[in-house]
Amino acid sequence: MLLLDITVVNVALPDIQKELHSSFTDLQWVVDAYALLLAACVLNAGTLGDWLGRKRVFLVGVGLFTAASAACGSANSPLFLNLARGAQGIGGAVMFAVSLAILSQEFHGRERGTAFGIWGATIGLAVAIGPLVGGLLTEYAGWRWIFFVNLPIGALCIAAGIRVLRESRDEQHAGFDLLGFVFVTAGLFALVLALLRGNAWGWGSGRTIGLFVAAVVLLTGFVIGQLRARSPMFDMALFRKPTFTGAQIVAFTISSAMFSQFLYLTLYLQNYLHLSPLQAGLRFLPLSLLAFVTAPIAGRLSTLIPVRILLGLGMGLVGAALLLMHGITESAGWTTLLPGFIVGGVGIGMVNAPLASTAVSVVEPRRAGMASGVNNTFRQVGIATGVAGLARDLPESGVVHRRAERDPARSGVRRVRRCGARACARAHERLRQSAAARRGLSRIATFHAAISRITAAPVTTIRA
Repeated sequence: MLLLDITVVNVALPDIQKELHSSFTDLQWVVDAYALLLAACVLNAGTLGDWLGRKRVFLVGVGLFTAASAACGSANSPLFLNLARGAQGIGGAVMFAVSLAILSQEFHGRERGTAFGIWGATIGLAVAIGPLVGGLLTEYAGWRWIFFVNLPIGALCIAAGIRVLRESRDEQHAGFDLLGFVFVTAGLFALVLALLRGNAWGWGSGRTIGLFVAAVVLLTGFVIGQLRARSPMFDMALFRKPTFTGAQIVAFTISSAMFSQFLYLTLYLQNYLHLSPLQAGLRFLPLSLLAFVTAPIAGRLSTLIPVRILLGLGMGLVGAALLLMHGITESAGWTTLLPGFIVGGVGIGMVNAPLASTAVSVVEPRRAGMASGVNNTFRQVGIATGVAGLARDLPESGVVHRRAERDPARSGVRRVRRCGARACARAHERLRQSAAARRGLSRIATFHAAISRITAAPVTTIRA
């Protein structure tokens, strides 16, 4: 449910912008409020599950997520929607972190590979049906139903969880680190806010620099506090293990390089190629379905061959996919993205399941919540950082424009005949923004392809 909600909202962004009169920054916060609060709380959620009981915390998370979904669907302003999305992110953090810990506690050996393969396939399924479901709901029921649809699903999850799940916890847990929670949450918030507002305020402005300095101070204080704590919620000693460090590098990189693209690709398909939400969702199916098919296969292979091979090959494919998507020009159609979607789908599926299994296999089962929380923190901070940082390569007014002219130049000629020089200037500006947006998407893909290919090399430090 929480993974579906990440992808389902993307195709509805233009309709949200139109009805709530949102700015581009508001649209970013629809994605980032969820991703940031998820990233800030997922580590704490995993620790809480280890302490209070994973079943109990998981059910509370589902309840919070469901209630926040109802609030999102009822939103009448961008601010209210973004606050509700933040609450959704907290609930999603609990579900995300504790679900992996429950799997780690219940399955071992070959069964664990199969279980995480199914978990990875579930991620692929959410990505696969998310844009399509979002398109169907947005086009035929309205964008609010992308949130209301969570209400019956959440109710069923709570009922099934009460009956099926077994309670488990870390009996040696020392308690919740409130000070650490405050430092890491405030530090991540300052970092992403600086990235979001850097373009508007100026990267050299006092506010932007102040936020970056605050982020560094708070996150450094968090690290120092965890190093000195007897029972830290974030065990820094784990980074001495190449396997654990490699898993976090992969988690951050694939999230910031590939998953953060989906927001901009969705806006590109709808606002520049003039596709409906349903049509945009259908264009994502090649990537999504291949990720869904590949994930369970990779999960089973992870018990037979070294995980570093699967992760290295998967990240190499992600880098190749981004390179294949870089050639977006003013005259390009959506098929320019198709080769990258195909290769990227296989790469994502090859990474998801082995990465989840590796992230929790390096610690004792009783501390699986913490390990899962650390890995998911890197995942979500990667998405939030990627979405926020990449906005600087796109023209804001062009991105938020709803249903741009199919042929700005031709439309401009007609306007010149009717209205003279002022219409010509407007048409020229529209054409300039369209070209700039396409060039921006191309630069984004090329830059992230380089990052993904570089990341594929350190992954070889992961042992099986």
